[in-house]
Amino acid sequence: MSDSLYDVMIIGGGPAGLSAAQYASRAKMKVLVIDKSATAGALAFASLIENYPGLEKPLTGKELLAIFRRQATEFGAEYAEAQVIGVSLQGEVKEIFTMDKTYQGKTVIIATGSMGRKATIKGEADFLGRGVSYCAICDAAFYRGKTVCVLGDSEEAVKEAGLLTRFAEIVYLISPSQRLKVDDDYPTLSIGNLKTILGHTVTSIEGGELVETIRLKDISGKESTLELSGVFVYLHGSKPVIDYLQGIVEVSEDECVVTNRMMETSIPGVFSAGDVTCTEVRQVVVAASAGCIAALSAEKYVFHRKRRKLDWHG
Repeated sequence: MSDSLYDVMIIGGGPAGLSAAQYASRAKMKVLVIDKSATAGALAFASLIENYPGLEKPLTGKELLAIFRRQATEFGAEYAEAQVIGVSLQGEVKEIFTMDKTYQGKTVIIATGSMGRKATIKGEADFLGRGVSYCAICDAAFYRGKTVCVLGDSEEAVKEAGLLTRFAEIVYLISPSQRLKVDDDYPTLSIGNLKTILGHTVTSIEGGELVETIRLKDISGKESTLELSGVFVYLHGSKPVIDYLQGIVEVSEDECVVTNRMMETSIPGVFSAGDVTCTEVRQVVVAASAGCIAALSAEKYVFHRKRRKLDWHG
């Protein structure tokens, strides 16, 4: 097997994925973390964390994540911000596909959390692939010179709206809340062809063969319509994020990745940790411990050990 392969490829940059990266890279393995966005996960949205062991003062979730990320990279892990669009996991060499690059490795740890959502807007599922998208970087080029909207109030939604402004003539950023989760002087918000609509929800997506209009409702209940060609959805829920796996790994009835106690999935060399496994207790410390276990199991798999090595100090 080529020395250029990663020993461990981790999909997801939350507490589970970054804890796995710390342990795996500290074990002198070649480690890659592929993270859709440094600000998109559940922990990044937390306004205050004060019950994580070892913290001497409360931190925002984003601050705590930054510490996790710095520790992992200081131990040698590589960090790539990219959206995973597919995987090939059955072979001895595992592959992870992004829009720009294919990564190869000996093991994979799935740690993408559970902020996914089922289609809940009327017409959303019907127009998927015909004007409804969940990936701006994947589909932006199809909307060159057209009008589109992005639904969401997170930094991820704002970033994706900014990307779309390079292609679309007009981009509407439609937030269900009265305030976006970014500073007022966030650079993207000053782009000329980006228009922000706050305090509105989309009640339906309509059209013929393709999306043509959306219906909006403000907080007072007043309805309006907007003509456009594309709807990019960045609203979050509590469903495991597993769409990119394309049914390759065994999942439960609740669409959680199934693992044993050592975070091993149904595929040899593929592990999973954190909320994507639908742990009953969704806490940072629990996700971090699961990431540690997944890394130890990956190290055992890579080096064909009979038992897991527990410490590499010295």
